[in-house]
Amino acid sequence: MGVGDIIGDALGYPFSNIKALVLYAVLAIIAGIIGGATLISSAASFSTKGFAGFAFSGLAIVGIIVFILVLFLIEGYGLDIIKYGIERRSDSPGIDIGRQITNAVKLIIVSIVYYIIPAILIFILSLFLRDWIMVIISLILVILFALANFMAKCRLAKTDNLGDALAIGEAIGDISRVGFGKIIATVLVIVVILVIVAFILALITNMNNTIGAILLGIFSVYFVFFYNRAIGLLYSEA
Repeated sequence: MGVGDIIGDALGYPFSNIKALVLYAVLAIIAGIIGGATLISSAASFSTKGFAGFAFSGLAIVGIIVFILVLFLIEGYGLDIIKYGIERRSDSPGIDIGRQITNAVKLIIVSIVYYIIPAILIFILSLFLRDWIMVIISLILVILFALANFMAKCRLAKTDNLGDALAIGEAIGDISRVGFGKIIATVLVIVVILVIVAFILALITNMNNTIGAILLGIFSVYFVFFYNRAIGLLYSEA
């Protein structure tokens, strides 16, 4: 598939799975409301003493837990979307709370590994190198491991095996198998689309905060569907 085909398919994919899109959009909006309430409760707990302060602290803790849980569900569902993209399936994954929370935990582990390694390498190299050479090497390492992280997520989605995702050499090898230029082009198009929509949402939010917040929740989930579908399709040719 060409970049245009991948983006076209990914843009339409969320609308062909409207039930899942609506469900997770509602969850995202609820998470946003809970997040706002949590901030208020946290602020109130610091300025209120006695039982009221304790109650506000409890509400803040519950809010944080629920907020994180919803984010985990959405991110975990996104990994299943990648899997369906790799298999080029047009239907949507089923909702499995346990599996999708586990997916999210695995994704966090993968991201930590793929970002902590270049950070350590950059720190070590900075002890010996300076100026523009260090800047160039750092940039190369960050880009390389960021792309490898994309591939690692796809490997995790494909095999459901954390070990496969953490096989860094294989993940880096997948970059060349998919095509470095193709990956960069796809990512750039996704970023451009994100920036344009974010700009539009910012304008709407300035006019009406409530409508803007609702649209932001909907688009956040749409973007999860779109982005992960694109990544899955991209990796399907590895």
